Amino acid sequence: MLNQYETVFICTPVLSEPQVKETVKKFRSIITDNGGEMIHEEEWGMKKLAYPIQKKSTGFYNLFELKAQPEFIKKLETEFRRDERVIRFLVVKLDKHAVEYSEKRKRLQKEKSEKEA
Repeated sequence: MLNQYETVFICTPVLSEPQVKETVKKFRSIITDNGGEMIHEEEWGMKKLAYPIQKKSTGFYNLFELKAQPEFIKKLETEFRRDERVIRFLVVKLDKHAVEYSEKRKRLQKEKSEKEA
């Protein structure tokens, strides 16, 4: 049985745009190559951190929503820790209420972008 997870990871601000995209691609591949399923992905861009991490005050934020086996999450977290381009990450298992909220949020976001177009 696949559980639904959400992960936000922050890449170091010293990376160039292609390096950030490469990092995101790497983690997307790790998920799909290990039987995980990408549901949704958001690139939040460069944001100010709440507090400095490794003497950096900003970072590139990315959000993944995925379905995966519970055993795989340990492997994913290990990969985040090993990659020096990632300065922080958090993986959260979504319960049914969080899944509903996520669906609603994506639907509203889609409607908003359609109105602006």
